[in-house]
Amino acid sequence: VAVTQSFNTANSMGRLMLNVLLSFAQYERELTGERIRDKFDASCKKGMWMGGYIPIGYDLKDRRLIINEDEAKIIRILFKTFIETTSITDTFRELNDLGLRTKTWIASSGTPHKGGRFNKSNVRRILTNELYFGKINHKGKIYDGLHKAIIDEETWNKAQDILKNRQVKISIP
Repeated sequence: VAVTQSFNTANSMGRLMLNVLLSFAQYERELTGERIRDKFDASCKKGMWMGGYIPIGYDLKDRRLIINEDEAKIIRILFKTFIETTSITDTFRELNDLGLRTKTWIASSGTPHKGGRFNKSNVRRILTNELYFGKINHKGKIYDGLHKAIIDEETWNKAQDILKNRQVKISIP
């Protein structure tokens, strides 16, 4: 039976043929999904950035993250301010007081997106993103990235220690 050939589903042979074709279609979908996931996993293990919104501090060139020095200064100021104040709220207020903005970018559709003011959410996201330390996080595993780090290991570790200690303080009544 060819896919384009019509067959009668009123009898048992027609229903069997329909189920066989549906089973093969499902098999093909699952096989394609597995191949895509395996390729994604392998690329992450090699340290490749696999897409999504381009993070502030980086630009995309030839499918690779390249440091945008103007935005990288904002990231360095953010980490430095957080380490000095140990407060996400004080950090985003300081960034906004300095007139700094989040990433300005143009969507693939051509729609421009202006950078906005910093808030708790995007400051926390930046502080916990291993990308700025030159790593790739995939399914909870950390791999060395092919991109250059914006901040050094010492700065990263200080910020993570502060965040970890703050979370402990918050959970104690």
